[in-house]
Amino acid sequence: MKKVKVKNLAEKYGVSPKVILENLVSEGIELAGAASVIPPDMVTLVEEHLDDVFGVPAAEEEVPAPGKPVKVKDKKKISPLPDSPEKPEESELHFKPPIIVKNLAEAVGKKPNEVISDLMGLGEFASINQSLTEEVAKKLCSKYGFKLVLDHREKEHALHHEAEAETVESKFDQEAPENPEDLTERPPVVTFLGHVDHGKTSLQDKIRHTKVADGEAGKITQHIGASVINFKGKNITFIDTPGHEAFTQMRARGANVTDIAILVVAADDGFKPQTVEALNHARAAGVPIIVAINKMDLPDANPDKIILQMQQNNLSSEDWGGDVGAVRVSAKTGAGIDDLLERILLEAEILELKANPKSTARGTVLESQLEQGLGPTANILIQKGTLKVGDAVLCGECFGKVKTMLNAAGERVKSAGPSTPVKLVGLSGVPNAGSKLVVCNNEKEARLEAQKRAETHRSTHLVQTPTQSLEDLFSKMSDSTQNCLHLIIKSDVKGSGEAIIDSLKKIPSEKIRVDVVVSGVGAITENDIMLAAASHAIVVGFHVRVNPGVNDIAKKQKVEIRLYSIIYELLEDITDALTGRLAPDKREKGLGTAKILQIFEVSKGPKVCGCMVEKGTVRVGSKARVFRNKELIYNGEVFSLRRFQDDVKEVKVGLECGIRLDNFVDFIENDIIEVYDIELQKATL
Repeated sequence: MKKVKVKNLAEKYGVSPKVILENLVSEGIELAGAASVIPPDMVTLVEEHLDDVFGVPAAEEEVPAPGKPVKVKDKKKISPLPDSPEKPEESELHFKPPIIVKNLAEAVGKKPNEVISDLMGLGEFASINQSLTEEVAKKLCSKYGFKLVLDHREKEHALHHEAEAETVESKFDQEAPENPEDLTERPPVVTFLGHVDHGKTSLQDKIRHTKVADGEAGKITQHIGASVINFKGKNITFIDTPGHEAFTQMRARGANVTDIAILVVAADDGFKPQTVEALNHARAAGVPIIVAINKMDLPDANPDKIILQMQQNNLSSEDWGGDVGAVRVSAKTGAGIDDLLERILLEAEILELKANPKSTARGTVLESQLEQGLGPTANILIQKGTLKVGDAVLCGECFGKVKTMLNAAGERVKSAGPSTPVKLVGLSGVPNAGSKLVVCNNEKEARLEAQKRAETHRSTHLVQTPTQSLEDLFSKMSDSTQNCLHLIIKSDVKGSGEAIIDSLKKIPSEKIRVDVVVSGVGAITENDIMLAAASHAIVVGFHVRVNPGVNDIAKKQKVEIRLYSIIYELLEDITDALTGRLAPDKREKGLGTAKILQIFEVSKGPKVCGCMVEKGTVRVGSKARVFRNKELIYNGEVFSLRRFQDDVKEVKVGLECGIRLDNFVDFIENDIIEVYDIELQKATL
């Protein structure tokens, strides 16, 4: 059988050997160069493939097999570059955006790898599924003899559909106007905001006679909870938000669903940065603010200081003729609790809070989680209408039918009216905190809308960015060399996971970054370990357990699992882990300098320089630099020292000595030897 080389095929199809090699690589055949021989058993397959790519050569088309019709393919020749004077007339190619490499290749009759190769020739880099900018796509099409025309009719059609989608979405998101006659008084929704450990949860504990804080790890509220109390025959709904700065987003959500904000300030501690931050959230929500001066039972309580700080933060207390209530309370003794509740009811009366309990139910997700035995659950605050068991609901990208509702006391209820917090069971998944809940006509309608929202979200996140130039690519490759700590985060509720990720992003470091590979809700599973092994990540669990057998798999895969119940510890550990991944900082410590006075030739070994130690100390093993006319000519180590006939370990200032440097003998008189040590210090972020 005659040997067929790459260059033979290149001549046959009228292309360069490089193009042939690229096509063979795409088919899994790797050859060294133009002189490489095609394996004899693959020649036929290779030629058939190249016929498909470049067309059957004319010589072969002219000789059909006797008695057998031949399907003649159009020969596809490489079009000249756009600036070629012999460029043929371009035919229009109608295309609707986005312009994906794979789709464009099909439209122009090219293989994707050929298109990618030609893009590189234009200085652009793209993968098969990436989108191209209009400018780049037009250049490429022009090279292939096409004039690219973006189909504006399709675009208008898409805009029509987009407007239609907005109309459909408004059906669920826009609220119908209420008849004033149908509105009835509803309980106020009150949010407790303030600095960590100023007593927000303890204050509510005293009000509702529960011990929620005792069940919290470290007595820190980890995620939003809600409760209802009755005072003087009227209900008040409380939302407790965490005070730790890591929960800023959750605290913001709490402020956005509230009617009245209680700013808790410890009488012995005063305003803190988180207090001011919480105050800003309440102001942004446009709600009335009541300041609860807590811990009045302490001997060093100073309410006057708090009143002054209120004034400094543009909160004018009623004590000083303003309109902001400042109520002195003690979560420990219960003093002032009734005054606080009366103030809440007074503010609610001024606000004239009303809702229609008979309208279609709407609410907001305060928190969501995956619970064993219940599946996806969501803590919902009903804001209007009445939610009933059996209702078909849409909640963000999730849908379902209300199977069970639990009130703040953990009791099953059949319905929940305005300003009522409930735990809802029956959703298809775990919705994002802050998602709006609406009741639909039926479950099918809810499912279709949820699927549409999920698809919109997916397409938004999956559409890849336009192609980048090779310079951009190399820049990114350079950036990717930065140290990185990969994490997989599993938490009990979505809000906690969001807060942890937000805190990790705030860790300041130019040397190393945190990459959250994935975050989820629920126990740590085998899949988490396998993903961690593949991405070299650490698995971090917050308020979750490890499924049986998973620890054994983690040991085999050498995956580290870290479990936490308090966010302070988690952040400290991750910071330590980041620091541990950095190489120690190297710092020079100057030891001394010596001046070369005379050069000595010795019978054995290299030359020795006779020196005077002018500053500090010279030690054996220390680093040394040699300067000549203030220019550095050598950087190495002090190999040995001699004083008269004796070897010594060090020589101090003012003494003469002989110095031998490691692998350096080109001394001349008056060279300066600078001696120093390298100190390794723990790296900092």
